[in-house]
Amino acid sequence: MLGGHPKPDPKSPGQESVWDFPRPAVAEPTSKRLQVYFAGQLIADTTKGVRTLETSHPPTYYFPPSDIVEGVLLPADGSSLCEWKGQARYFTVAVGDRQSVRAAWAYPSPTSSFLTLKDYVAFMPALMERCVVDGETARPQEGGFYGGWITSDLAGPFKGPPGTRGW
Repeated sequence: MLGGHPKPDPKSPGQESVWDFPRPAVAEPTSKRLQVYFAGQLIADTTKGVRTLETSHPPTYYFPPSDIVEGVLLPADGSSLCEWKGQARYFTVAVGDRQSVRAAWAYPSPTSSFLTLKDYVAFMPALMERCVVDGETARPQEGGFYGGWITSDLAGPFKGPPGTRGW
C-alpha cells in the first residue's frame, strides 16, 4: 500500500474500477434495472435510478419514490450528515409483520451538486433480503455504515472492512 491506499485490483473486460470513481462524490442517472426485495416481496423496481460514485466505494443506488411500493417506508428516528449530499433522513422498511429499522434513507434538501437525489430513496443492501442490478444479486458493502452494492462489473478493493476507514 502506498500512502495508506491499497493497490487497485486489475480490471477484467467490462468492469469499472472503484478507484477510477471521483472524489468528491458524484451522482448520475442509471438505466440499469434496480430491484429491492424484503420479506419475500419486491418493494422497489426501477430503470430510472440514480447512482452515487465515490473513490473506493461501490455505487449506492437511489430509487424514485414512484417506483417504491406505497406504504413500505415508515419514518425512522435520527439523521446523518454527508459532507457532499447534505442531511439524510431515515426510514424503517416494513412489510407485513417484518421490519428493518433505518434500512433506507433520502435527502429531502440535498446540496446543489446532488439535487438529482431530492427525495430519492436508497436501501441498505445488508438489511434487505436481496438487492438486484440488471438481474445480478448484489453483495452489500461491508462496514455497517455504507450502502454500496457490489456486482461483478466492479473491481475493488472496496472500502468498508476493518482497516479501510482512512481510504
